[in-house]
Amino acid sequence: MRLATLDAEALALGLTPGMTLADARAREPDLRVFDADPHADQDWLERLCDGCARYTPLAALDPPFGLMLDISGCAHLWNGEEALAREAAERLERHGLHVRHALAGTAEAAHALCRYAVGAAADEDAAVRRLPVEALRLGDESAVGLRRAGLRTVGDLAARPAATLAARFGEEAVDALHALLGLGQRPLAPRRPRPAIRLERRFAEPMGSTAFALQTLEEMAAEAGERLAERGQGGRRFEAVFFRSDGLAFPLRIETSLPVRDAPSIMRLVRERVEALSDPLDPGFGFDMLRLTVPQAEPLAPTQLALEGGEARRQEDVAALIDRLSIRAGRGRIQRLHPRDSHIPEQAQLALPAVESRGPVNWGQQQEAGDPPMRPIHLFDPPQPIDVIAQVPEGPPHRFRWRRTVHEVTRYEGPERISPEWWKAKDGTLANESVGLTRDYFRVEDARGRRYWIFRHGLYGAEAPHPGWYIHGLFA
Repeated sequence: MRLATLDAEALALGLTPGMTLADARAREPDLRVFDADPHADQDWLERLCDGCARYTPLAALDPPFGLMLDISGCAHLWNGEEALAREAAERLERHGLHVRHALAGTAEAAHALCRYAVGAAADEDAAVRRLPVEALRLGDESAVGLRRAGLRTVGDLAARPAATLAARFGEEAVDALHALLGLGQRPLAPRRPRPAIRLERRFAEPMGSTAFALQTLEEMAAEAGERLAERGQGGRRFEAVFFRSDGLAFPLRIETSLPVRDAPSIMRLVRERVEALSDPLDPGFGFDMLRLTVPQAEPLAPTQLALEGGEARRQEDVAALIDRLSIRAGRGRIQRLHPRDSHIPEQAQLALPAVESRGPVNWGQQQEAGDPPMRPIHLFDPPQPIDVIAQVPEGPPHRFRWRRTVHEVTRYEGPERISPEWWKAKDGTLANESVGLTRDYFRVEDARGRRYWIFRHGLYGAEAPHPGWYIHGLFA
């Protein structure tokens, strides 16, 4: 058991991350410890990042315990950069957090100044050059190597030729140095991508009623629908964020299988989502801002019911049912089969969430009308092994044992040979484990009239000395 993270008081006592718990308790018997939970820490950091979206849409995570805000073009709304930073720090400190912040022209410089800056400097460039080499985040071994070479600060590295640094410490050191000095910018990856439509409502006084917040959200949904109609689009994903006055944010996300822009339809799904929440939507001291975004929009052509009849209406009803069931049961619980470009039976279709509706796909004509089915109604995945008595090398099965029951084969059709996907073989041979073996399928009927789909896995001698038999599906 080792210490993972310490607060300021523990650091002042001389404790360090990585120290064993026994040594730490020997120094400080009254030490209070808690089990580390990285997943909970990540969730908490993401919630704080969502709350900081009130200041700028470009809010990103800076793991393991930092946030990065690009406030370009946003500072004037808060009477300057310092006022914005002070407001953000005060909101975070209300949750018992110890906050340090820094302002710089690049994300790398802000990160380094926030963690390593000591004392005041004339300007940003001078402050960056005074930072220790650890600010480059090259790792402990690289930092030790730089210090042994007499390079202790970023300014020492900047005074050396880039070619010399790259030859001795690698190109990563030069790239990190240029990024820190502002010579090479790295784009910031915000937690929330820029949506197609973004609406906000700010309130002079915090709003303590969830019902009133949902009513306001419905007005915003109607406005978003008007904007989508002007573009000839409909939304496939909607995200509403409820910002509380204490700095926390509660996001609600819904998806639809078809593009929509009707406010009542959107709010019906939002209310379904609110009712399905395990943690109720608690306004606390009140919501002071609401935001509605449409991250994904697709073309939505107007429909003519007089020409299309009831088919379009039936499709909309089915889509609405799928959306409501997905909201209640979960996104991955309601699935739909989509065809794939593969002739392997168990890989010919893929089960995806029904709300991820793709364009209409032609499944193709599998057989002539009136002919018996070529594929079973029920497919086993994976196929189940069986014991078979059959003629060697490629004869049909006469008897097989499945689930401790012997079945006498009275009729059969086949074989239907399905070759493996030879183009995926790593060594160029068909009998490669990564692509499987040749399959000979038979449609068989036993003495009681039950029909099965079984196959022999592998060719005698060429691919397997003793090919196995499997049952892959049931016709009835």
